Amino acid sequence: MYAKDDPRSSLATATASAPRPDAGDAIAAAQYFDLRTLAAPDVATAEGRTAVVRAQNVVLVHTDARAGDDLDNGALDGELAVVVTDDSPAFSVRTDEGETRVDGPGLVVVPPGASRITVHGDGPLVRLVEAGEQAWPERAVNADAYAEDHPRVAPLHRWPEPVGERAVRFYPLSEVPDEPGRFGRIFRTRAFMVNFLPLQDGPRDPRRLSPHTHDDFEQLSLVMRGTYTHHIRTPWLNDSTGWREDEHVTLGSPSLAVIPPPTVHTSAAEDPGMNQLIDIFSPPRADFSAKPGWVLNADHYPTP
Repeated sequence: MYAKDDPRSSLATATASAPRPDAGDAIAAAQYFDLRTLAAPDVATAEGRTAVVRAQNVVLVHTDARAGDDLDNGALDGELAVVVTDDSPAFSVRTDEGETRVDGPGLVVVPPGASRITVHGDGPLVRLVEAGEQAWPERAVNADAYAEDHPRVAPLHRWPEPVGERAVRFYPLSEVPDEPGRFGRIFRTRAFMVNFLPLQDGPRDPRRLSPHTHDDFEQLSLVMRGTYTHHIRTPWLNDSTGWREDEHVTLGSPSLAVIPPPTVHTSAAEDPGMNQLIDIFSPPRADFSAKPGWVLNADHYPTP
């Protein structure tokens, strides 16, 4: 599945015997979203510049933010995560405990309860909320795709509470140097795992792709710079009416692919300039979490 020099080749899931894909339920179709086209036509407000897409366990909210925007996250039962890239503006998170300013790329985790975000510049902000929260899932453009749970996707059971006092936590990428043998820059919360993959300068070598499968979780591949082609192959089941042709879908930025299990998949950067892909999982991945040093905030977020 992986080249020998790919850090994922040492994962337990890379060598374990996976269950036969023809045992059990139908395989869901992959979903592709150009986030530039999903916002409402009224671009004068943050609401009009916000696209909402969901997977089984997580809702992704992409806002083309502007200075002065006041984003209401609602009163959430679970944590909120904010994915911040080099192109994102500075912003402040307000909770009952006070205000936290964020100025730089990384992952922000906001504790449960009411919160708001005040934006200090222009650029993209990506928020993640659990799909079990009120209001957010029904706003998703693909809400109908999850009118019933996908039986091949494992349900979300929150991982243990974070260590320490209740607070907004910011994990800046500037404090994470590259390290040979580590796959990306991975952070987790109780419900999500976010992997900031290395920036790809120019197209990916077509001779060094990494097609692989996941047994029971969806992968959200978020393109924030450049262009990627998502290559998806759906295994054949006994019921041939559900067979699909291989897909090779090219998306610019910002865009999102929701990749279901147990499809074979890999993504390739295409733009001659800089390309950025961020992978999101819910619940957090146990195999990544088992690798020493891979999850960069593991001291704050223990495993079950």
